[in-house]
Amino acid sequence: MGALRLPSLTTFFISSSSSTFTRAASISARSPFLLRLHQHPNPHLHLSRKALAASVASDFSTESLAKKESRESNSNEEKRFITPRSQDFSAWYLDVIARAELADYGPVRGTMVIRPYGYAIWESIQEYLNVIFKETGHSNMYFPQFIPYSFIEKEASHVEGFSPELALVTIGGGKELEEKLVWANVTRWEMRTKPFVRTLEFLWQEGHTAHATPEEAEKEALQMIDVYKKFAYEQAAIPVIAGRKSRAETFAGASRTYTIEAMMGDRKALQAGTSHNLGQNFSRAFGTQFSDENGQRQHVWQTSWAVSTRFVGGIIMTHGDDTGLMLPPKMAPIQVVIVPIWKKADEKAGVLDAVSSVAKILKTAGVKVKVDDSEQRTPGWKFNFWEMKGVPLRIEIGPRDVSNGTVVISRRDVPGKQGKVFGVSMEPSILQAQVKERLEDIQSALLEQATSFRDSNIVDVSSYDELKEAISQGKWARGPWSASEAEELKVKEETGATIRCFPFEQPPGLKTCLMTGNSADEVALFAKSY
Repeated sequence: MGALRLPSLTTFFISSSSSTFTRAASISARSPFLLRLHQHPNPHLHLSRKALAASVASDFSTESLAKKESRESNSNEEKRFITPRSQDFSAWYLDVIARAELADYGPVRGTMVIRPYGYAIWESIQEYLNVIFKETGHSNMYFPQFIPYSFIEKEASHVEGFSPELALVTIGGGKELEEKLVWANVTRWEMRTKPFVRTLEFLWQEGHTAHATPEEAEKEALQMIDVYKKFAYEQAAIPVIAGRKSRAETFAGASRTYTIEAMMGDRKALQAGTSHNLGQNFSRAFGTQFSDENGQRQHVWQTSWAVSTRFVGGIIMTHGDDTGLMLPPKMAPIQVVIVPIWKKADEKAGVLDAVSSVAKILKTAGVKVKVDDSEQRTPGWKFNFWEMKGVPLRIEIGPRDVSNGTVVISRRDVPGKQGKVFGVSMEPSILQAQVKERLEDIQSALLEQATSFRDSNIVDVSSYDELKEAISQGKWARGPWSASEAEELKVKEETGATIRCFPFEQPPGLKTCLMTGNSADEVALFAKSY
């Protein structure tokens, strides 16, 4: 996505030497030229894609899937088994993705097929952000899948950062191409892969904006990381920490990178979204200029910002438990599943009529409802299945409930009888209010639980020894930092942790660098990461 915010009646130029076309456009400050890379035009594919950077230690090749399946029994109970999180977090994660029917393995190593339920979660992300982007003046746009390799070579630091992971096209139409082509927004040749977190191809949203001044670009970069932070907190119930990346961790070619960092259930950090102030690095490389109010050509100041299907992985690893997936209601494709229960044939019609009525009442209130009236499985099996898929609420309706005009409501996040409420009236206003209240409670509870977990696993440190101790315990370390990039690399080599960010929220007072003993203006967060 690209956006341009310039004084009225200025003109935007793209050098013909750096593009296949030259375009000039009149642009108003009140009606900015705003572009956003989004989706494939095929409505059945919806493939918006780009790559991002992080590190994982798990592979999910077709071979690994075959090995996993070979260990499984054909019994339904075995197929529903999920490895406990505390036993093997990576295996648990893969089990949840498979059992909750979020994704499957593609035919090429590192690719995945996002199944309907998993794609519906991604659609929730898209739908929310699409509204916010338009509210902030951005428009959707689609760019070509291929770019000439010479485009990559124009920006040296960018090439250095991404060249090893590029996939190149060298043959087209049966003939060797005069110039290699690069997938601009499709693939990244990952060596280590993990579903949703790091894949050869994945879906993404990326914004690009161009501005007349560095102040405007900085304001935009900060605005968009705040948009992502708000989404994480309010929709995904993930208490991210927003901040600035260190120089060593800054996006290749950017002046500054801002990030939201999330703590996963295994206490590793996940870079959940980024916003880059690109300065004039790319506009100078590509000759992207505008005509200012004095008629002088100036290079634009740019930003770039993105989230991807990596966020789906973040939701899984933040909220899931040994039962399976646990979805915040605002992200859930299904917020309420209704399970009818009957034993005798003459009870069936009455129960199903009541189920249909309850479903209609809730749908009228805007609740996403699924009725599981299949007769091939027992109610108990259905309870377990929908809990595993992370549906926030379950409503049970049996013959006695029909007679009493009531339902039973169970919360996914509170197991057992403690999470059940009996005798909730089917009267529309009461039922709607009860369901909506519980969905709001679950949304809040998941955020509170994740925040408590995060805060209890961040250790304030004042020395390198304390930092090493905190990281060895699997926790995050927070401490004053003003040391060099060489010393930052030393931390990475000796502990496996990196500076996740310098948080925007900083403690007051004088600080002393934990590594050098010199004065420091900021504290940094260190953690191992995906």
